[in-house]
Amino acid sequence: MKVLFVLTSHSELGDTGKKTGFWVEEFAAPYYVLSDAGVEVTLASPQGGAPPVDPSSEAPGAQTEATDRYNGDQELQNKLMNTVKLAEVKADDYDAVFYPGGHGPLWDLTESEWSIKLIEEFAKLEKPVAAVCHAPAVFAKVKGLDGEPLVKGKNVTGFTNSEEEAVNLTEIVPFLVEDKLQELGGNYSKVEDWQPHVVRDGLLITGQNPASSEGVAEELLKLLKQ
Repeated sequence: MKVLFVLTSHSELGDTGKKTGFWVEEFAAPYYVLSDAGVEVTLASPQGGAPPVDPSSEAPGAQTEATDRYNGDQELQNKLMNTVKLAEVKADDYDAVFYPGGHGPLWDLTESEWSIKLIEEFAKLEKPVAAVCHAPAVFAKVKGLDGEPLVKGKNVTGFTNSEEEAVNLTEIVPFLVEDKLQELGGNYSKVEDWQPHVVRDGLLITGQNPASSEGVAEELLKLLKQ
């Protein structure tokens, strides 16, 4: 089994002068769930090479068993330094695609023609598409086979407005994930802030926040084993 992970290449947190990128836990936990089960994982990003890490995800309070493992895993860190360019990957070559969150995807992956085409191709081929936390934002411009938004009428979740408010970035982000998914016609659901919440609708799997990342990967694994 082969799964493609798509990471952000965007490092600027709006005009704050602060840095952003991908959220380590949301990459590491799903990566280990899948790779430990024998899945071959390929890493890609819009620009290729090393994707930027969200510095907040390296703070002591954001550490988990998975991030501890990642911090000591030189092989995975080397692999991360050499992500392939998104323009060079094809849905045909993989069984599923997974998008880790972090604020970065709100800026580049939502607009990337390569990402949009890739997700549409996975959907067309009836292959699983998974995204966690801020990453469901990548569906903003993705259409289904019927020409409607991919998430329209689908059960979905993603980072909540109240979680965004809690990290004081409501006015900084280009849009709020919760609002966007509802705007697109998604049947959005959420639980209390920072609690795990995973939603699967057919071949689409979404998770609310960092606490949901492992659960999203476990749901994806179940789908791949069917």
